[in-house]
Amino acid sequence: MKKILVLCTGNSCRSQMAHGFLENFNDNFKIFSAGTKPEPVNKYAVRVMAELDIDISNYSSNHIDEYLTQEIDLILTVCDNAKEICPVFPKKTDFVHFSFDDPANATGSDEEKLIVYRRVRDEINVFLKNKFLELAKGRI
Repeated sequence: MKKILVLCTGNSCRSQMAHGFLENFNDNFKIFSAGTKPEPVNKYAVRVMAELDIDISNYSSNHIDEYLTQEIDLILTVCDNAKEICPVFPKKTDFVHFSFDDPANATGSDEEKLIVYRRVRDEINVFLKNKFLELAKGRI
């Protein structure tokens, strides 16, 4: 089984949403997510994923260092900061990068924040379905 690690800075929103989608797309991959500066999983991310019947409420926020000794086949970075400071992995690991806006920066009422989270969630979903899975097939 091929291992994919989704990486962002906080491991609270974007990487958690991507993790949830990828686990629902393909049983042939083992999916992990991590951050360079992990924060608790974001309640708005949990909420907007639940709207699509994907439960990420029990996911944990992990630090990238937890995966350095594991054999990861592919790393998907979902923010520019994580791409810039991603450590070197001992085994040859392929990388795919696509940066998404950080919904944690959304301001306003709960409903205004949810609009941003839904937009980013949907952008991640489209990217994963239309581009990432095809890229992954050719690399792992």
